[in-house]
Amino acid sequence: MSIRYEPPSPSALRELKAQLNYSGVQMAHLFGLASPQQWRKYSGDGAPRAMSLPMLFLAGALLNRTATVDQVFDWCRSVGAVIDLDTDGEQQP
Repeated sequence: MSIRYEPPSPSALRELKAQLNYSGVQMAHLFGLASPQQWRKYSGDGAPRAMSLPMLFLAGALLNRTATVDQVFDWCRSVGAVIDLDTDGEQQP
């Protein structure tokens, strides 16, 4: 299986922070980051870092701990990520 992934934009990440009404510290914890300064490296202007799929997936799973994998992927898409799962040639359960 291959995965095509494009991360959410910094503005989409800032919008997520506003929707959740989280502080920078809370966002850092949600994404498994050491500090709010690290969070700003992903959500800031200038030359921001791209959010990795594992980090984004972790946040989605933590926000809804009963979600299925597909539901977490849908959440990732809802915050601006592009995720295409190529399952060509694989057997589906």
